[in-house]
Amino acid sequence: MTIQDSGFMMEDGVSCLPCTPEEQKKIVIDLRNESERNLKEGNLYFVISSRWFRKWERYVGIDADANLIGNQSSDSRHTNVASSMVAEMPGAIDNSDIVQNGSDCNCKENAIQLRRNLMEGRDYALVPQRVWEKLHEWYKGGPALPRKMILQGVYHRTFDVEVYPLRLKLIDSRDESQSVIWLSRKASLSELFQRVCALRGIEQNKARIWDYFNKRKHTQLSASNRSLEESNLQMDQDILLEEVDGHHSSRFGLDSTGNELALVSMEPSRSSFTLAGGPTLANGHSSGFKSNQYPGSSLSSGLKDTDDGFDAYSTVRKGEKRGLAGLQNLGNTCFMNSALQCLVHTPPLVEYFLKDYSDEINTENPLGMHGELALAFGELLRKLWSSGQTAIAPRVFKGKLARFAPQFSGYNQHDSQELLAFLLDGLHEDLNRVKEKPYIELKDADGRPDEVVAAESWKNHKARNDSVIVDVCQGQYKSTLVCPVCNKISITFDPFMYLSLPLPSTITRTMTVTVFYGDGSGLPMPYTVSVLKNGFCKDLLLALRTACCLKTDENLLLAEVYENKIYRYLEMPLEPLASIKDDEHIVAFRIQKKGMEKTKLVIFHRWQEKSTTDYLKSGKELFGTPLITYLGEDQPSGADIETAVSKVLSPFKRMHSSAKAHIGKGSDFLSDGLDELCSSSDAQSIENAEFEGALSTDLSLRLLLTDDRVMNFKAFKKDTLFEPGKILSVVMDWTDKEQGLYDASYLKDIPEVHKAGFAAKKTRKEAISLSSCLDAFLVEEPLGPDDMWYCPRCKEHRQAVKKLDLWMLPEIIVFHLKRFTYGRYLKNKIDTFVNFPIHNLDLSKYVKNKDGQSYVYELYAISNHYGGLGGGHYTAYAKLIDENRWYHFDDGHVSPVNESDIKTSAAYLLFYKRVNESKMEIGESSYSHSTS
Repeated sequence: MTIQDSGFMMEDGVSCLPCTPEEQKKIVIDLRNESERNLKEGNLYFVISSRWFRKWERYVGIDADANLIGNQSSDSRHTNVASSMVAEMPGAIDNSDIVQNGSDCNCKENAIQLRRNLMEGRDYALVPQRVWEKLHEWYKGGPALPRKMILQGVYHRTFDVEVYPLRLKLIDSRDESQSVIWLSRKASLSELFQRVCALRGIEQNKARIWDYFNKRKHTQLSASNRSLEESNLQMDQDILLEEVDGHHSSRFGLDSTGNELALVSMEPSRSSFTLAGGPTLANGHSSGFKSNQYPGSSLSSGLKDTDDGFDAYSTVRKGEKRGLAGLQNLGNTCFMNSALQCLVHTPPLVEYFLKDYSDEINTENPLGMHGELALAFGELLRKLWSSGQTAIAPRVFKGKLARFAPQFSGYNQHDSQELLAFLLDGLHEDLNRVKEKPYIELKDADGRPDEVVAAESWKNHKARNDSVIVDVCQGQYKSTLVCPVCNKISITFDPFMYLSLPLPSTITRTMTVTVFYGDGSGLPMPYTVSVLKNGFCKDLLLALRTACCLKTDENLLLAEVYENKIYRYLEMPLEPLASIKDDEHIVAFRIQKKGMEKTKLVIFHRWQEKSTTDYLKSGKELFGTPLITYLGEDQPSGADIETAVSKVLSPFKRMHSSAKAHIGKGSDFLSDGLDELCSSSDAQSIENAEFEGALSTDLSLRLLLTDDRVMNFKAFKKDTLFEPGKILSVVMDWTDKEQGLYDASYLKDIPEVHKAGFAAKKTRKEAISLSSCLDAFLVEEPLGPDDMWYCPRCKEHRQAVKKLDLWMLPEIIVFHLKRFTYGRYLKNKIDTFVNFPIHNLDLSKYVKNKDGQSYVYELYAISNHYGGLGGGHYTAYAKLIDENRWYHFDDGHVSPVNESDIKTSAAYLLFYKRVNESKMEIGESSYSHSTS
């Protein structure tokens, strides 16, 4: 028997569940585990709004389990109250906040489009098909958003749910009409041909389809098993359909010489980049330039690339500057473009990749990419340095990146630092001069001098890792671990490629919370308190208790208000404050402890138009902050609800003239006041009569039962009884009558102190120095409980004390400013301004190895991140190699920028180059190495 047949049905259309929250939780976990045991390509997953899914998780206790692990809070009463708040049904599944309005696609499986720039965890969750079917059976709603699982990667195969399929714009040359095609990026070109021909009513042997990127013919596609991703087709790009005559069909697929035309790879032939005599790899790809013309002379005049937006046989005009080419955005690839621009303006790397590096390509390294990543990067760098100011579309490079690093495939925004880390490591392995890595047994320091141990560790590292990346970008730090029990000291010397620095100024934050009285004993009041940024909700509650002088018999109930509704209750004491953003509207309700075990009442507010007669339908949009109180009766009635609403609204009562001074005196002020106002106006009396008739009720306030989404409405009477211990929600309609009685501004307006505090926070630059970030990175600290060290003397895992010191610094040093903090569902952005030097960064005091080396550095590139994570944007600043001038690289747009303007709070990755003792300019090359 289905749920619908069982007769379990609520007013909002959601089935009354035949199983408890605990049973739901067990069923879903079992189904999810079963799905994970049977992963295979083609499995269906469903996208669900995180907003709804978190409500369901709280309802069944999944959040509670995660947050209460290890919780030994003495405030047991608060914990119990918080747990009771979790048991609120989430209502019907609602995906409306993650889908776009309308549809322009022609395939059923993608008839409903997702909004762009959604992030998993923050905006949506993915559940297996059987989990979705069960949730939909219980709660109904939707819409359903199925997505297929695909297999990603070449050497390291990983499963991935393709949340955003490939969207192609089809242009039919016969009538210039346009259509949209949605296909998996793993779909074959044969599937593309079938879809296009069926859509446009053309025989396949008469159809010619072109890669029409940037409205230019690049490659003629042919029906084959080659995937769209391998063909480097990009999100939202154009493809062109042409029709050939039937009598030419026998020659369709032939080139100009009459030879059979196989599928033309969109990757340009590497031989076109090879000067005479250039060696060729075993796989048929040419190795690269044999040219010492760095960086000023013209590269091959026959350089041709019709794939990446590079004009055929393009040459750089005399006097045109090099290194000023932008990178086109291929769909949320600004993170990649930003990191690439910093790397392709790194002087030693530019010199290296403009020379012949074929002898160092390691095609047999199992940790590398068979040399393909290094070749793709090298070719892209040469294009950027030989194209003048023509923007390049890095499609080939992105294709290689997707093959070898599936985490960067698709069209979501990613982290430029994570890409940089992968790229540096991948380039190193592809260019590793060590063909067979020897086995080396590590030795403990055993009291030997640091210089001896460090030299030995670096020699062992170089025996297995020897590349231009090691020569230029890798340094060495000293790591000291001390056992807290036996005082055993362990010292190791480890290589590093970049330094991730914490921001020490992010210890505390100010939060403004408006406190409402749940019993109507006072007006709402905003309080601004200071709390630890990495603290928890219990810390915020403690600060608010002190600020508002909370009585011993009262508790505070925290909630977030969004779109004039209670979006979530912050009831778990150990919920991280990082989950609360600065622009979120947080309120608190002072509630009597003795009443919190009773029925909770949530009161929403909306304006009602005079012309509206059907009050069961929605009037205008909601306004103000919902109010929360508790009903004291064991089995509350409609009259109890009206009394509670009147009591909570009592502080907002307006002062009237002496003729109406009796309004508000005594416990029955509301009924008396309403009667007087109603009798003073015939129109008001008629309207009230219409209200009574419409609702068939005898309530004097305009109240309707509703749900937490304020979507459905139901009338009730004073003698209506309700089940105790539940959560009741009502909506109050405000007309001129109610506005005459109460001042609604206390509900509508965000307190001025909140506005001022928020504005000040956004405009104030809480400047810290780069050196203070380094100090925070090098400070002694205990390891976390999940990262304990195995003490060889105790023979147990210990929470050791760790200390890092810099021992040897590379020629190129990259600082990663840790601006993102990670929570259970989201990442927060830290916009603190870091004051970093552009010239003469002296790191000598941080280096323990006193070898006489110069440790003075000069800035030459910055990767910037603006905005939040969902809608954020990456750009780069780079100093041109052959001139003393900074430029701003914003995807395809390149413009000069003053040096005084490059220091901003958006700085995310800082690239420094060592200044040699000769005080040479940063534009001069100092890199040299001997090949193995």
